[in-house]
Amino acid sequence: MKAVVYKKPFEVAIENVDDPKINHPNDAIVRITSSCICGSDLHMYEGRTSAEPGIVFGHENMGIIEEVGPAVKERKVGDRVVMPFNVACGFCKNCLGGFTGFCTTVNPGFAGGAYGYVAMGPWVGGQAEYLQVPFADFNCLPLPKGKEHETDFSLLADIFPTGYHGAELAGVKPGESVAVFGAGPVGLMAAYSCIIRGAAEVYAIDHVKERLDKASGFGAIPINYDNADPVKQIKDLRGGNGVDKAIDAVGYQATSAGSSAAGGEQDEVPNIVLNQLIEIVNPTGALGIPGLYVPSDPGGVDENAKKGALSINFGRLFEKGLKLATGQCNVKNYNAYLRDLIIAERAKPSFVVSHEVSLEEAPDAYVKFDRREDGYTKVVIHP
Repeated sequence: MKAVVYKKPFEVAIENVDDPKINHPNDAIVRITSSCICGSDLHMYEGRTSAEPGIVFGHENMGIIEEVGPAVKERKVGDRVVMPFNVACGFCKNCLGGFTGFCTTVNPGFAGGAYGYVAMGPWVGGQAEYLQVPFADFNCLPLPKGKEHETDFSLLADIFPTGYHGAELAGVKPGESVAVFGAGPVGLMAAYSCIIRGAAEVYAIDHVKERLDKASGFGAIPINYDNADPVKQIKDLRGGNGVDKAIDAVGYQATSAGSSAAGGEQDEVPNIVLNQLIEIVNPTGALGIPGLYVPSDPGGVDENAKKGALSINFGRLFEKGLKLATGQCNVKNYNAYLRDLIIAERAKPSFVVSHEVSLEEAPDAYVKFDRREDGYTKVVIHP
């Protein structure tokens, strides 16, 4: 089959790789109809992880079941399904506790597995024609047959649940004010989820015009951090007050004001957003951090950053009595509910998608998405 294969930093190619097979009675083979390029893929694409050449990218996958193993009982050939990016067994202690992002079965020696991602187990990615899905009854979320809501449903694999997870980590409640740092795909979904949950004011902080325009399109208040300190901008708008909750949807590649909004070389300050969260949230508020932080960053700005050791103002965090929650999303906690919001037309997350491309066009899409060219905010591949 054809697949997106990582070659070296800033280069992927379409190559022929082995077709997936049923390796366990609980497996299914899915013919991919949609697979998204994620900002997390760009960390590998840019050489900012320990990913080795040859890895097949793609952890946001949906499609049609083509084959099932003999132990698969609920899912059937022909089912239209979307898979959480978390590969999970459904029966380990963490899965039973609802922490499917930290499954201890699928990636021995580590808590958590994912398709097509460095250090997340042997699972081949889905930016390809077909995908092996383990524990298929547990991992395949059924969808209505047909092609309706294809792009909306594809976002259930990761960014819509992950954005919602950010709001959950921060404990966003109706009537509250929220600052969401980062208006990339996850940040937009986090801000959108805060509005779904009833937040009264949601601030979206970024410096890419297309992202801020999308945020304002669903009712968020755009804040361009190139114009001034975003903490000061928000407090000025709120009569000197901060906000009830804040979400970090940026992660370890955070940048300073004045960095290129068009991608490419950036002036990175990996702890800047964490400290801005601490400053903007009112005493006794909460921080949700779904943004990615890693224990090893070969391109880190200093020796501490290369080890994932970042300096934050813990004294202010303590003084203000703030709560902090973090960790990757447990997609299974949210995806069925968010699917039903889409079906009921109460949510339409596909507004974030800027480009839909064929598998053959994926290498060019990586270049443009990484450089933020031509309005690229989110890309869906249709093999």
